[in-house]
Amino acid sequence: MKFSCEKTLLQTATATAARATAAKSSIAALEGILLQADTKLTISGYNMNTGIRTTLDANITEEGALVLPARLFGDIIRRLPDDIVSFEADQNLNVKLSCGDAFYNIIALSADDYPELPEVEDKFSIKIQQNILRSMISETSFAISTDEVRPVHTGSLFEINNDSLTVVSVDGFRLALRKEHLETPQSPFFSFVAPGSALNEVEKICEDTDEPAAITLGNRHLMFEAGSTQLICRRLEGDFLDYKAAIPRSNPISIITETKSMIHSIDRVSVVISEKQKSPIRCIFGDNSVTLSAKTGTGEAKDICPVSGDGGGLEIGFNNRYLMEALKYAPADSVRIELNTGISPCIITPVEGEEESFLYMVLPVRLKNS
Repeated sequence: MKFSCEKTLLQTATATAARATAAKSSIAALEGILLQADTKLTISGYNMNTGIRTTLDANITEEGALVLPARLFGDIIRRLPDDIVSFEADQNLNVKLSCGDAFYNIIALSADDYPELPEVEDKFSIKIQQNILRSMISETSFAISTDEVRPVHTGSLFEINNDSLTVVSVDGFRLALRKEHLETPQSPFFSFVAPGSALNEVEKICEDTDEPAAITLGNRHLMFEAGSTQLICRRLEGDFLDYKAAIPRSNPISIITETKSMIHSIDRVSVVISEKQKSPIRCIFGDNSVTLSAKTGTGEAKDICPVSGDGGGLEIGFNNRYLMEALKYAPADSVRIELNTGISPCIITPVEGEEESFLYMVLPVRLKNS
C-alpha cells in the first residue's frame, strides 16, 4: 500500500472517521481506523453502533488496506508540517510515514480483523440542504432523552410526509420540533428514529452550505451522506411518543416576546440557582410584562421582561435551564408563548403570520406557596 496526499485533507478525513472509533473494545481493530487505497483513499471508523466513512483524493501508486491506531495516527498527522504526506506499508504491516523533514515508522493491524460496515438498503431516501439538516438537528437535539428506560426517546423522530421533513425530540420534561419543506415531494409517508449520539456526528459532518445531504432508510440501518462522508447507524426501534396528541394548542393566553430579552431575564434570575441550591423560576404573566423571580438559600433575584399581550396574572414555574434552552434554540428573534394554567405546558412557536417551522413545549414545575 502506497500513496501520497495533502496533509490538510488527510488530517480532516482522519479526524472525521476517528469520531466513530471505539474508545475501548475487545476487538483491537475497532480502536483504529481502516485505510483503503484503490481509486481513492477511504478512511473509516466503526464502533459497532455508528460508522463513519469518508473519501479523499490521493496519488495512489499501490493499492491495499490496513488498520492504524486512531489516536496515534491522528496525533501524528496533526503534528506534521503543511506539506505532502508520503505513506508506504509493506506486507508485514510496517508503515513508513513522512512529511517534510518528519518521519515515523509505526505498526498497523490487518484489515481482515476489521468488521464490515453495514450495507443500507435503499427503501426510502430524501435529500435536503446540509445547512438546513444541521440546524434542524442542532435545534432539537438538546431535548433528546438520556434515560435508557425508554431507549427510543434517546433519539429523534424523523417524519417525511410528502413535501416536508419534521424532526422531534422529547425527554419527558420538554419537546422540541422543527419542520422544513422539501424541494422534491416524497411519497409515501415514512418515519424513523435516529440515535442522538449519531445525530451529534451528522451535525458535524454537515457543512454550512446549500449542497445536498442525503438520508437513506434501510431495514435496520440509516445512512446520512454529506459530501464525501457517509455515516451509518442503527435505527432505534419502539413506539415514539404521539407528539401531536401531547401538544395542547387550545391555549387562552398568548403573548409575544423578544427572544433575547426573555433569555437575558431568565439568565439574571438564574444567578441564585445552582446544582446545590435548586429552585424553579417563578413567572407571573401580567399586562405587557412578565415578572421572573427565584429564591434559594443563596439569595433572591427578580427581573421584569417586557412582552406584548396580557397574561391575566397567571403564575407558573419552570426549570430555568429547560425554559432557557427552548428560547435559545428557537430560530427566531421573537416568539409566541402560549399558556393555559399554572400546571399546563408552555408552548413556544413563531409569531403569528409566520409559518410554524418550530415548536417547543416545556412542562411547568409546581410552585410552593409564597
